[in-house]
Order: sequence, then structure tokens, then C-alpha cells
Amino acid sequence: MPRKPDEYSIYILLNNGHKEEVRFSTVQEFQKWYSTELVPKSDSQDFINVPIKNIQGEYMVVRPSSIVAIRVEPVFLGSVERF
Repeated sequence: MPRKPDEYSIYILLNNGHKEEVRFSTVQEFQKWYSTELVPKSDSQDFINVPIKNIQGEYMVVRPSSIVAIRVEPVFLGSVERF
């Protein structure tokens, strides 16, 4: 029986070499943000909000045109952390 991830780490790679990590509870939640916020404004220089649900009182904004790649990684809380 396949295991179900507890959450998903989303790594946003920017064109200046920086990498930011945000987490989503479900992959559907990420897909909704991706398809409604990021894709329609992919060439825009205007900032869009990136939801950070696991950190109280913090937020992140990014220019969609500066995103080079996105990596989605399932997180299993019972797994051994690898650094």
C-alpha cells in the first residue's frame, strides 16, 4: 500500500540563483495556486503572493517572470531527514 505524504515542499528556483522553499498541505492546493496565480501571470513583472502557511506572520512575494524552475517534493514526517 503506497504511503501518503504529510505535506509537500515546493522549491522555487529564481533566475538570480536563489532558491526558496514553501510548503503546501496537499498537491491539489499547490496545483490550484500554480494554475490560478502563477501561470496566468507567467511573463509579468508584477509581484504575486506566495502562500507561506507554516510560518505565522510571514509572507513572500515574487515576480513570476523571474521563476526559472519549480521542484515539488513529497514530505513524509515519519521519514529520516537527509541533509
